[in-house]
Amino acid sequence: MEYADYVRQGLEGEEQLKLILCGSIQDMGSGRAGVVSVVYATKNRDLAEQKIRTLAAANPEHYYMVYSVPLDTDLTELPHYPSIAVTEDDFR
Repeated sequence: MEYADYVRQGLEGEEQLKLILCGSIQDMGSGRAGVVSVVYATKNRDLAEQKIRTLAAANPEHYYMVYSVPLDTDLTELPHYPSIAVTEDDFR
């Protein structure tokens, strides 16, 4: 799947809450670190779509993903929960 397909899947998911995560590489003085942050949460699918597009355009060096997640749920118990993998290649 392409990036746009994953974003569409997150936006069109049936769960009520839409979370946008941001993955980035940050300089930490003595080295670099991969950082994943929750940057936006909404129940409005259209707002989520607008926000991910705005964030990605403003910060093209970061990686954004949107997830559709259920409320009142331990997300770690789902087959796939909101996360972004940061690999060694990202540091090059």
